[in-house]
Amino acid sequence: MITPETLNNVRSKLEERAIADKSVIEELRSDIQPLSSEVRRINPRTTTSISLVAADGGNNKVNFDPYLFQLIRVVDSYGRELLLDLASPTTDTEQLSITHLDKDGTPKSALGLMMKDLGVKTLWQLSPMMPKPDEQNPNPSWVLVYRDLAEWAALYQMLQAGGFNTDTLIVRDGLLRSKIFTQRLFKDLLEKIDDAIKKIYRVSKRRIYIVGFSKKSKVLTRYRLAFALEGILTQGYPCYVEIPPDIQKKAYIWEEYATGSEAEKFVGGRLFMVRFGSRLNDPIWPVDIFLPQLNQASQIMGYLLADANDGFPVPFYPRCLQKAHEEAALVGFDMEVMEDLIVNAVRKSFSHSEQDVVDRVRLQSDVSMLRYE
Repeated sequence: MITPETLNNVRSKLEERAIADKSVIEELRSDIQPLSSEVRRINPRTTTSISLVAADGGNNKVNFDPYLFQLIRVVDSYGRELLLDLASPTTDTEQLSITHLDKDGTPKSALGLMMKDLGVKTLWQLSPMMPKPDEQNPNPSWVLVYRDLAEWAALYQMLQAGGFNTDTLIVRDGLLRSKIFTQRLFKDLLEKIDDAIKKIYRVSKRRIYIVGFSKKSKVLTRYRLAFALEGILTQGYPCYVEIPPDIQKKAYIWEEYATGSEAEKFVGGRLFMVRFGSRLNDPIWPVDIFLPQLNQASQIMGYLLADANDGFPVPFYPRCLQKAHEEAALVGFDMEVMEDLIVNAVRKSFSHSEQDVVDRVRLQSDVSMLRYE
């Protein structure tokens, strides 16, 4: 237990350090002070908004899963399933590649289409974070990279398919930046996305806009207090401000992750900080606007405001993104069915005499998880 003497000692050291480090905040304030005149008001506009989300392990928690299966499932805010696959850290990536792209180059899924159009035949050519078949002790986190690749592929296929009946705002879960692609492949993908958007307009006269929306950002974390002290985004109406590249570079660990850097092959959007509410304490969100659509920032923010105003249960958070998360998460009966499928698959991989052991271990796992969750 911490004694009163220890608390007093810690308190005095904290106060000393806060005074010494105040110069850091003052430097941040000087960095963002010029932004106070760049804040722009958002005027609401209406259009169709859609989002797509890949199911993540945090939402799809299975109590008994010795093989560490990862369900790769991408759905949109209407509940349409855009991509479905299953992988584990020990999955053979060569066989996994073939399930998406035949050896003759015929795509069999959204991911296969993206691989074909980017000129790669295997997943490890698409991303250096995907292990090669002969790689020893690969990092098991490659399965999460695979899920992110699937999400980008679903977005790409959606645009290639077209068929938009109205002008549409596509809200990506996360900023339009990625370091998971090999060399210039992410830049090539962004160019193909831009070409697809232009083709949709030529064919159907429908405008498609893309934004990346994040719950958090290194820039916002670093500058939040300075924003408040300088009165930036504290106006009594929905507003936004563009974050200059030099401020982004100071906040990101990797400079190439910031717009305007020399190696900006990992960046597809310009960063803005946005507040959709009109009250002082309403949340501020980081938003990336697709670089080719920067001149339409005001219009795009208006569309995003209309969707965020309907946000529920999280206020002023895009409703289409919340709906996509709800559709992607496997809960209740769906989760029970999924767990039964996993258990049956595990049981069948063992001999008949060993299946009783599997059942016994599963029951032990279930009891402990239910007791302590």
